[in-house]
Amino acid sequence: MSSNVGIVIVSHSPKVAEGAADMVRQMVGAAVPVAWTGGNPDGGLGTSVPSIIAAIDQAWSESGVAILVDLGGAETNSEMAVEMLDAEKQSKVVICNAPIVEGAVIAAAEAASGASLDLVKKTAEELSPQ
Repeated sequence: MSSNVGIVIVSHSPKVAEGAADMVRQMVGAAVPVAWTGGNPDGGLGTSVPSIIAAIDQAWSESGVAILVDLGGAETNSEMAVEMLDAEKQSKVVICNAPIVEGAVIAAAEAASGASLDLVKKTAEELSPQ
């Protein structure tokens, strides 16, 4: 288990989520736990709370997990997934208001340096338009 902050990518499109995760892995290698989820259970566009919970578990680190989302529904379902975690885990999971690809890459680079969850989130969110 990594001691670096984990990254979860949630997209309505499984191809977008997988592609963003692939970029992160190519940039930081195995230094950061990365998981992705996308699409609904029927194979179409959408997101799934159980899949998001599974991705959080896959990328889990005691340092926390930063979630990056593409659209409003992904954010809403990610919020519901976090609410369903036990209280100890909830306090170590954040949703970043950042572009999904660029945010994931910069968040992972920051996480790979051993940065705290707060700093990983702050760094990713610096990419958001003001």
